[in-house]
Amino acid sequence: MLSLSKFAVITGLFVSVACHAGALPQPKIYKFVDAEGRVSYTDRPAHDGYVKLEKTWKGWVDPGQTFAYRENKRKYQDLIVSAAKEYDVPFWLISAVIHAESLYNPQARSSAGAIGLMQLMPGTAKRYGVWNRQDPAQNIDGGVRYLKDLLVMFDGDLTLALAGYNAGENAVKKYGNRVPPYNETQHYVRKVSDLSQKYKSQSI
Repeated sequence: MLSLSKFAVITGLFVSVACHAGALPQPKIYKFVDAEGRVSYTDRPAHDGYVKLEKTWKGWVDPGQTFAYRENKRKYQDLIVSAAKEYDVPFWLISAVIHAESLYNPQARSSAGAIGLMQLMPGTAKRYGVWNRQDPAQNIDGGVRYLKDLLVMFDGDLTLALAGYNAGENAVKKYGNRVPPYNETQHYVRKVSDLSQKYKSQSI
C-alpha cells in the first residue's frame, strides 16, 4: 500500500515519464478513508471500501467524494448539445474538453485562476461576456465560443485549437503555428484527443 507522500512522488514520476514516452499504460489508483479519517492509496485495493480515482490531465480526482461526476455529465448534456449546434462545434470535442478540464465539476478551480466546467480564465471570460464563470450555461457558452474561434483561427486544425485552448493562441503563433514545447500543453492535447475518440464512440 502506498503512503500519501510516496504516492505523490510515484505519481509525479509516472506523469513525467508518460509525457515523454507516451506509451505507458495508465495506472489504476484507489483511495480509502478509514473511520478515523486516515487516507490511504493503492493500486491493489484489499476490499470494496476503496474508491477508484478518475484520471484527468491535471491529476487524480475522487468523483465519489468531490462531486457527482456521472450525474453532472448527464445534467449538462443538453447544454453541451445546444452549444454544439449553435456554434457548429462537435459535441464530442466539447465533452472531451470539459472532461479533461474539470471532470464535469462546475465548481472546479485551478491554481492559475481558471474556473468552471471549461476552466475559463478571467480574461477569456471577459472576452466572451461571461460574468459568472461558475454558472454552467455561461461557462459552456463562453468556452465553446472560444473553441470555435480557435478552430477558425487555425483553419480547423484540432491539435492547434486544443493547444491554443490550453496555452493561449499567442503561444501557438509564437512557435510558428505549432504546439508549444510545454509538457503540460503537449500532454493536454494528447489527453483531449484520446478523450475525443472515446466520446465519438461513446465508450466513456
